[in-house]
Amino acid sequence: MSGHNRWSKVKHKKGPADAARGKIFGKITKEIVLSVREGSSDPASNARLKRAMDAARAANMPQDNVERAIKKGTGELEGVTFEELMYEGVGPAGTLLLAKVTTDNRNRTAAEIRKLFDVRGGALGAAGSAAWAFEEKGVIALPADAATEEQLFELAVGAGAEDITNDGDEWTITTPRETLDAVRDTLEAAKLPVSRAELLFLAKNTKEVGADDATKLLALVEALEDHDDVQKVFADFEVPDDVLAALENA
Repeated sequence: MSGHNRWSKVKHKKGPADAARGKIFGKITKEIVLSVREGSSDPASNARLKRAMDAARAANMPQDNVERAIKKGTGELEGVTFEELMYEGVGPAGTLLLAKVTTDNRNRTAAEIRKLFDVRGGALGAAGSAAWAFEEKGVIALPADAATEEQLFELAVGAGAEDITNDGDEWTITTPRETLDAVRDTLEAAKLPVSRAELLFLAKNTKEVGADDATKLLALVEALEDHDDVQKVFADFEVPDDVLAALENA
C-alpha cells in the first residue's frame, strides 16, 4: 500500500500497554465527544462515532466510559470544549510528520509539541509545511487468514476500495476517504472480521532512513504519541527491516 509505513505496526502492537496506562481511553474519549458534537449520538447515522466506538471495543474500553463520553458530547454531562488541530513538522533526515491533536488549550499544546520536536532533532513547522506530502485515505485491516485475495477483491474493490496488500500477518485495504465506511460495512456484512477501520494521512512518497535516523525518528513519534493531546501521528519515512525487527523483538 503506497505511503503506509511499516513502523505503524509497532504502534498497534504497543496498544495494550498504552491502554493499561489509560492513555488510549483518554484519546478515544475525546474522539467520541467530538464525533457526537459534530454529528449525533447515533452511530448508525454518524460514521465517525461508529469508528470511535469500534476503536473503544478494540481497546476493551468499559461501556460506562463510552456512555459518559457520548453524554459529554450531547451536553447531558458537563465536559471540556475541545478543538482539533493538525501540527506539522520536520524530523531527522528531512522527514515530514503530522500530529493530529485534540486540545482544550492550543497555546499550551503548541508549546509542548514544539519542545518534543526540538529536543529530538526536529522542528515544528508552519501550516502547509508538511501536509502537502500526505493525502487522507481510509485504511482497513483484517487478519491474513480472514479471506482470500479473490474474496477481498470482489467485496472491497466492488465497494470502492483502491488497493489491497498482504504483509503476511494481515490484509490492508486502502480506500478513498469517502468510501471507507461503505467498504467496511460490506466486509462486515460478509462476516469478515475487521480489525480496524480508520482515516489516516498517508505519505504520497516515502523515504527509507538509516538505522541512526530511524531510532531518532521512532523516539520522536513515540514521544508525540505519548502526549495526551495527540490522537495520531503520521510520517513519510520507512524503517529498515533489521531495525523494525529489533524493535518488535525488544
